[in-house]
Amino acid sequence: MIKPDLSQQIPADLGAVHFVGIGGSGMSGIARLMIDAGIPVSGSDAKESKGTKALRERGARISIGHAAENLGEADTLVVTSALWPDNPEYLLAKERGIPILHRSQALAWVAGRHRLVAVAGAHGKTTSTGMIVTGLIELGQEPGFVNGGVISALGTSSASGDGEIFVLEADESDGSFLLYDKAVALITNVDPDHLDHYGSVQAVEDAFVTFADEASELVVISADDAGAVRVSERLASKRVLSFGEDENADVRLHSVETGDNVTFQVRYLGNDYPGSLLVPGRHNALNAAGAFAVLVGMGFAPAETLDAIAHFAGTGRRFELHDTVRGVSVYDDYAHHPTEVAAALTAARTVVGEGRIIAVHQPHLYSRTQLMAGEFAETLERTADFTIVLDVCGAREDPVPGVTGALVSERFSNADAVRYIDDWQKAADFMASIAQPGDFVVTLGCGDVNLIVPQLLDALARETQAPPAA
Repeated sequence: MIKPDLSQQIPADLGAVHFVGIGGSGMSGIARLMIDAGIPVSGSDAKESKGTKALRERGARISIGHAAENLGEADTLVVTSALWPDNPEYLLAKERGIPILHRSQALAWVAGRHRLVAVAGAHGKTTSTGMIVTGLIELGQEPGFVNGGVISALGTSSASGDGEIFVLEADESDGSFLLYDKAVALITNVDPDHLDHYGSVQAVEDAFVTFADEASELVVISADDAGAVRVSERLASKRVLSFGEDENADVRLHSVETGDNVTFQVRYLGNDYPGSLLVPGRHNALNAAGAFAVLVGMGFAPAETLDAIAHFAGTGRRFELHDTVRGVSVYDDYAHHPTEVAAALTAARTVVGEGRIIAVHQPHLYSRTQLMAGEFAETLERTADFTIVLDVCGAREDPVPGVTGALVSERFSNADAVRYIDDWQKAADFMASIAQPGDFVVTLGCGDVNLIVPQLLDALARETQAPPAA
């Protein structure tokens, strides 16, 4: 993978822009906003997707596969940290000496002329961003936004907006979240993730302190997360709102009831306000409390704000139901950290009823798997009834000898509750042989594990022709 040069001067005039990896949710969202701004856009990706098709329909020149000629006459190249340094389009751009911007720099260019709300944290960013955007729209605003997942009710992950407010999901994984000139910063939590970039927990927390202190109007931060509390204690910001179930939180969540829907109360400035959500899980009540704190901190009325957030209907790849076949429901979730896995499967438990939860877990990154295999195993064993572990999605990392999905499965205390299967078709067939009506199958991971969903559904359909294997 490349190390982005975040000191690269962002040109005022980008000219024609070429995106490498344009089909991803984040990159396609930025590309869409540039097309809306009248900028000529081209891009390439390894395979066709909904994102590439949608951009092509908007007029972008899209190439499938990577080749130097894809660059065309582009004046600016946009890349992600996951790019390999031998990518031919990247090499030609370097040879030509044209500006090479990290996706966060391109996003900073798009968002730079707005009152910016930036959402960061190891977990909950996409959902919290979606809740804020949904709330703003229901409150009569027309925000621009770029989210890490499609906001289900809107059918898109980005929009230009006609108002002064712009909301974005800020990626802390490589430090690029420090680029944004923001008015409001929301920090959902500060877990010690991405140590491959930062090197230490202290460095992670230092970055979040900088992120928060650069907000010109307001900082909203978790009162429940230990890392966030340590960051809060170091802030020089004049206006900070904390949120969570902690008794001392400025926005205090309480009386949470979970099930198909979630109901709760929020105490703010001495008054209690009732809230409800269409999406399951206690963690989503916490996300809603953070979104509420952002919006009331920006001046919106508390009761109307909670009513507005209640319209949020979820985001793509966040406990997303794909289909139900012979009574087995197949969901997909982006969870790729033990805390996220616990939140997703705990939410599933509240709605599965008498059924079982079968997790299909794809470990993400060799470094994270090596570091957290035991935590993943403990979490999966505690929150799922059975787990199928796939092989590691290395993404931007080179393979590490001995680091496979077996590293997770071998750490289960009950070997009968897990199976490591590195072949996707065999994994799908095995899942179909054990699944029973009423069960939830949940794929977990931020790599390409969502692409196994059609195989899972097909295997379930084929199992109708034969009884489940013993």
